[in-house]
Amino acid sequence: ADCRYTCHQECRSLVQLDCRRPGPCQSQLSPESTLLPPCSQNVTQTVEEEKREPLTVQEIKQKIEKYNTKVTNCLLMKLNDDGTYTGFIKVHLKLRRPVTVPAGIRPQSIYDALKEVNLADMTDKRTSFYLPLDAVKQLHISSTTTVSEVIQGLLKKFMVVDNPQKFALFKEMRKDGQVLFQKLPLTEYPLYLRLLAGPNTDVLSFVLKENETGEVEWDAFSIPELQNFLMILDKEEKEKIQQVQRKYEKFKQRLQQTLKEARGKPG
Repeated sequence: ADCRYTCHQECRSLVQLDCRRPGPCQSQLSPESTLLPPCSQNVTQTVEEEKREPLTVQEIKQKIEKYNTKVTNCLLMKLNDDGTYTGFIKVHLKLRRPVTVPAGIRPQSIYDALKEVNLADMTDKRTSFYLPLDAVKQLHISSTTTVSEVIQGLLKKFMVVDNPQKFALFKEMRKDGQVLFQKLPLTEYPLYLRLLAGPNTDVLSFVLKENETGEVEWDAFSIPELQNFLMILDKEEKEKIQQVQRKYEKFKQRLQQTLKEARGKPG
C-alpha cells in the first residue's frame, strides 16, 4: 500500500520485506499483502468454467442486435431458428516454437477445403518451421464450437500435424494499461465470449500459444521433431555469432579509421 512492492505467487516464500519508509502500512506489511492478483500483467492462469445461467433465445437475440450495431467490418453475427448463432472470431498466433507440417505439400486451396481434402495424409514426410509471429487467422464458427474444436481447426488450416494438446487458446484482455492472459478450458465457447465482450478486440481477443504447464514436456515430441529443433537452434546460433562478428568488425574498422585520422592532430 505504501512502497507498492509486488511479487509473483511463486516468489511468495522468497520475499523478505524490510520497509523503512514511514507509513500506515509499515507495521502491517507481509508477503501476503504484496502479492499480485492471479491475473495480473504477464501472468497467465487457467480460467475456471464459470457457472452461468444459459441465456434465453430472446436475450441472445437482443445481445446479437446490440453486437451488430457496433460492428464496423461487416463481420456480423447471425441468429438461427434453433437458438444457435454463428459469427467470426480472430485468433492471433503467438507460437515461440516451430510446428511440424508435411514436407513438399502445396497450400490448401478453396477446392480442397470444400471437399475436405486432408493434404497432410498425402505424405509421411515431415518438416518443421516457425509460423509468422503474431499471424492472425479469421474463423467463422458457431455458438456450439468449443475451444478444442477451434484449436483443431486452426491446426488443420495451417496443415500442422502436431498433437493439438501441445497448444492452448487464451483470451487476451487489457485493463489499466496491463495485458492479461487467461487460458480457456477446452469446453468453453469462444463465440459466446465474443458476444458478451462485443466486437472490440481491445476489450477481448483470442491468442493461440503453446500449452505451457511449467517445464516443457519433451516426451511429447517425436525424435524427428527434436532433431529438427536442434537443427533450427544450431542455425540460429551460427547466425547470431555471425551477426556479433559483423558488428564488432565494423566497430573495429571505425576505431582504426578514427585513430588514423587522429595521428596527425595535436593532443
